[in-house]
Amino acid sequence: QVQLVESGGGLVQPGGSLRLSCAATGSIFSINAMGWYRQAPGKQRELVASIISGGITNYADSVKGRFTISRDNAKNTVYLQMNSLKPEDTAVYYCNVLGRSLGGTWTYLRPWGQGTQVTVSS
Repeated sequence: QVQLVESGGGLVQPGGSLRLSCAATGSIFSINAMGWYRQAPGKQRELVASIISGGITNYADSVKGRFTISRDNAKNTVYLQMNSLKPEDTAVYYCNVLGRSLGGTWTYLRPWGQGTQVTVSS
């Protein structure tokens, strides 16, 4: 099983940008779907972006138009480009492999990594 390591977080001012990376220890070529989650203090972890092997992406309404998920199979890496950041984007961000639950929604399939902290503050 691949392990996932997130990086690229930091402190940024409102309106700024960050690019997060999720590096896999093995090939992600055969992995159909991957996603980025985030967990803010006192809140449940939520899926904010997903990408499937055909390149189809989906986003939570809260980040649509500001975040872009992409994958580079040659580098075994998934990215999350975050623009126009807001204080409410402050959270620990995690990536994971996705699969369909019995109800048809995306669910995570791998143990969680350490995540990467994103703080948006002036």
